[in-house]
Amino acid sequence: MTRLTFHGHSTCSLETDDGLHIVIDPFFGDNPVCELSVDDVEADFILLTHGHFDHIADAIPLAERTGATIVATFEIATYMEGKGLTVSPHHIGGGVTYPFGYVKLTPALHGGIVELPDGEGFTTLPAGFLINLNNGKRFHHAGDTGLLNDMRLLKGMVDVAMVPIGDRFTMGPDDAVKAVEFIAPNVVIPIHYNTWPPIEQDAEAFKAAVGSLAQVEIMTPGDTYDF
Repeated sequence: MTRLTFHGHSTCSLETDDGLHIVIDPFFGDNPVCELSVDDVEADFILLTHGHFDHIADAIPLAERTGATIVATFEIATYMEGKGLTVSPHHIGGGVTYPFGYVKLTPALHGGIVELPDGEGFTTLPAGFLINLNNGKRFHHAGDTGLLNDMRLLKGMVDVAMVPIGDRFTMGPDDAVKAVEFIAPNVVIPIHYNTWPPIEQDAEAFKAAVGSLAQVEIMTPGDTYDF
């Protein structure tokens, strides 16, 4: 069984059956809906969907303290390697087997600037993560993205999906419902909403709109979900 902990915005962590810790898009200290400090978090692997500050802000301090391997696109990995960190570069459509399972980068439709000091030259494509865990469960973090027809290719391949619903910078609720229809996960968890006023959304309304397409788990920061 894998334990998913939601930390607010798009940040989450996975703890696998054998005790490995995976953190996706670490954003703690400046995250207004998260009460954790980056010093409270354990990580063996850090997965980065893209370089915007609200997804990458705490990647370096977390990796420096824990020694975690950073998994990201080639450009972000190159930037992080230049900071003396351990990295594993991928690119869209490419996968690697890790001790916890197989990780493949999926397309996302968004911006790609790396918002860290001297990161301007490392602009990259954004991504999502499709993770086939060793326990047989399949997890998809869509990253920041608009609706993509390519999401249809994930149908039948995902047990638990995290999809943004905040609108303005990502899919809004209506497009996110269409994404759920395309992907057909067993469980969907809405993310990237209600962090700041410009992305306020009604998660219960989203749940109602999803209806029978999937089970909707609405998580607040600190909540856990086992699968």
